[in-house]
Amino acid sequence: MTEAAAPVAELSALGTPLRPFRFAAAGEGNKQEGGARKFIATAQQAEEYGYDTFVVPDHLGDQIGPIAALGALSQATDKIRLGTSVLANGFRHPVVLAKELATIDVLSKGRLEVGVGAGWIKDEFENAGIPYERPGVRLEKLDESLTILDTLLRGQVCNFDGKHYQVHDVKGTPRPRQGPRPPLCTGGGGPKMLALAAKHADIVSVVPQTTKNGKGLLSGITLEKTIEKVELVKAAAGDRFADIELNWAITAIVITDDREKTAEMALRAIERGLHPDLEVDIELTVEQILESPYIAIGTFEEIAEQVKRVRQLTSMSYVGIFPTQMDAFAPVIELLREE
Repeated sequence: MTEAAAPVAELSALGTPLRPFRFAAAGEGNKQEGGARKFIATAQQAEEYGYDTFVVPDHLGDQIGPIAALGALSQATDKIRLGTSVLANGFRHPVVLAKELATIDVLSKGRLEVGVGAGWIKDEFENAGIPYERPGVRLEKLDESLTILDTLLRGQVCNFDGKHYQVHDVKGTPRPRQGPRPPLCTGGGGPKMLALAAKHADIVSVVPQTTKNGKGLLSGITLEKTIEKVELVKAAAGDRFADIELNWAITAIVITDDREKTAEMALRAIERGLHPDLEVDIELTVEQILESPYIAIGTFEEIAEQVKRVRQLTSMSYVGIFPTQMDAFAPVIELLREE
């Protein structure tokens, strides 16, 4: 884990020590005119704003490749940590991936965070001719991959005979700069995925649960559901929960002097079906919108107070920001940096 992630003395509502905030900005990585230059400039801007980490997505659509991008960013930035959010496990064999990631950690002088997930966009797999197995199989494979990565990213010899992967006498090289290894990050919204994350990860991402069609459940954005998920992680992790850093991503930021009115407008937009990526399975109140960890509405000071309250109630401290929100959230970082 990073030094910045060490717990502080104050306890959360769950009885665990609060960690200092960390902030991650995401890069879109879309292919466009001047895309590579713009992507690097975005990472450099995130570093200048004071974000702790810049993460790269992993999709087979019209965007840059995450591993090559991280290699470029390792030379184009100086201090900001670099991560993946998240690599689809089914796209790469863990032994090959481990070598690429270890190389990135060496090139970046120990700034890598490894985000790996089961992969969830069915069309990407099918269009590429890559098998898209049922959820249980994808979770089994991710479980085995994380075990293999844990060994190889420590620079150790891996011997592993699993249901899906068999690895014999492979040593992790090059040896990463970080010790004992770069931190592993995974997460999800369902109980099985969160339990798997609690077993392996140094950083667990708590996300709203989705439907089989990939839509986010509206009920999943509530503070109550988020606390339930954190409690699940805590139960599954046992004694190692204190060593886990919890992450979530704010998906919408609205700077306004009237929080309540803006929340009312957001509710009306949801009711009219203006957010097709959401499955409306619950009627939310204005209060629930304003309490949601995933929506930030208000002045910079009000948003900072909201983020602090989320940490107090959930013990989540690692805040992710979507690419289009990076500029808007930057002033909030200054308000929270010493918290």
